[in-house]
Amino acid sequence: MQFEGRAVLLRILAAGAAAALPAMACAQSAQPDSSVWTLPVTVPSVPFLPTPSGLWTVTIGAGGSFQPYFLGGTHYTLSPIPIFSAQPGGSGQHQFISPRDSGGIALFDAGGFRAGPVIAGLPARKASNDSALNGLNDVKSTIELGGFVEYFPVDWFRARAEVRRGIRGADGVFADLTADAIVPIWDRLTWSAGPRLSFANTHATSPFFSIDQTEALASGLPVFNAGGGLQSVGVGTQLRYQVTPQWEVHSTIEYQRLTGDAAASPLTTQRGSPNQTSFTIGGSYSFDLRVR
Repeated sequence: MQFEGRAVLLRILAAGAAAALPAMACAQSAQPDSSVWTLPVTVPSVPFLPTPSGLWTVTIGAGGSFQPYFLGGTHYTLSPIPIFSAQPGGSGQHQFISPRDSGGIALFDAGGFRAGPVIAGLPARKASNDSALNGLNDVKSTIELGGFVEYFPVDWFRARAEVRRGIRGADGVFADLTADAIVPIWDRLTWSAGPRLSFANTHATSPFFSIDQTEALASGLPVFNAGGGLQSVGVGTQLRYQVTPQWEVHSTIEYQRLTGDAAASPLTTQRGSPNQTSFTIGGSYSFDLRVR
């Protein structure tokens, strides 16, 4: 199994939680409303950005995803998936999170629009972990930093766009466009589904799908220079069950069809498949946090 990339994200989230929770716990005992955590620090404002002071709803959790070891591969592995989101307003209840959402903070939230920074990641790809990668170079884990914007024109529909810049393994630009219809089945069970589009420029695509002369000699695959563009199209669906207003469990199925040079790469055509499916199950907890 390959946990390195997402384990880095889990360590980042865990470090932040470890730093914040002791202070919040101390303040919690002094609060008359025990349902709201308080962060007893003064957070400086940044020019041209809304102040972070006030009430926020924070969601944290984790899941396990059964998916191909590498994009374009056919051998499946189990990988951890961190869950994190924060948005102003506070409700103490779960807000909608799609399976494809990166961890993010909604610094802007008005009129159905939300926007803010995101963090995501890709695990390392090691040739020793999958025979399909024999003769190819390893790819280091990638941390992706960027931003998102999403829009709820009505309560039951959401459109979202993310743009992220990779660091380390794939030093390029990734972008995702998703849309989800959100359908309540009964009181605590919700079903959602919608289309997905993924884009990547040449620097983001090449580490995973290009084959240089040295790799060609070692692997027996032909030389291939992968360029950027539309990388995949797909669809995803999710079932969410709210055990309580704060606790939620969910299961998802995501399918994507590789396109462009990602689909044309000899790694995909000769040793893999353009059809990629993942299955995820997880849980999360939401709580209100007051920032002074």
